[in-house]
Amino acid sequence: MPALPRGLMPILATPFTDSGELDVPSLRSLVEFELACGVDGLAVFGMASEGFALTETERATILREVRAVAGPELPLVAGVNGTSTVTSRELALRAVDGGADHLMVLPPFLTKPSPAQVVEFFAEVAAATDASVMLQDAPGVTGVSMSVEQIVSLAAEPHITSVKVEVPSPPAKVAAVTAATGSDFAVLGGQNAQYLLDEHANGAVGTMPACEFSDVLRDVLDALDRGDRSRARTLFANVRPLVHLGVRAGQAWAVHKEVLVRRGVIASARVRLPAAPLDAVTRRALEEVLEDIAWAPRGDFVPAASAAR
Repeated sequence: MPALPRGLMPILATPFTDSGELDVPSLRSLVEFELACGVDGLAVFGMASEGFALTETERATILREVRAVAGPELPLVAGVNGTSTVTSRELALRAVDGGADHLMVLPPFLTKPSPAQVVEFFAEVAAATDASVMLQDAPGVTGVSMSVEQIVSLAAEPHITSVKVEVPSPPAKVAAVTAATGSDFAVLGGQNAQYLLDEHANGAVGTMPACEFSDVLRDVLDALDRGDRSRARTLFANVRPLVHLGVRAGQAWAVHKEVLVRRGVIASARVRLPAAPLDAVTRRALEEVLEDIAWAPRGDFVPAASAAR
């Protein structure tokens, strides 16, 4: 079993060319950027990855390329978002074959499972591979609620080692799950790190946000780990408006990619339906927000994608 997921584990955007094809050079550039930011792991096929719009061939290519650039040691999380037990098991097996260490698994959501079926589903998917399984508790996306009691029960299952809490008010649930499960079960935050400071204070051992500001979040987490919450608050305030734009309904994917383009990391901000390109209102807001962010230089990253445009 791999070590428990922890620390800064951003969800990678999936770069496309202007014509809508998978952009492998930009993907490799993005991984290089994340490594220069000092991330503790990487995740693919999450919500911020437009995983809903990727073919099986593209998923295999993405896993192969990310692993090749990141190397064999960096923890790699793959999202599993099937609509049934059998489809999720298949996605899990393919992800592990492609090099994933951890599986971030959504409950089935097209047909809503009963509470008992939720437990049965996760136990069966976890039993399909030797990978570490992360429960993705995201009722805002799936409409499937997971109680603290369900999570604690599933934490006793072999291979289920963590949960990503993405509920409307996560700090209280983070605290409850952490208190009930102990140090052998990892609790991480999501939702683009909106609640990072409070999650950390209540026992979360990591966060899985979007990937365009990993350098700033690295510094925030380091300050929190040193016990310097004042410094962490100051650093986080630098990107808080961008964090909020990055969860704007229908625009989040375009926001992530536009920032990455402007930072010279990827070549195009193209998204795939049903994601939408930036509208005029969000673009104006983003331009204003970016004017106020002081990005720290990362001298060990060469923005190859922008140079090639």
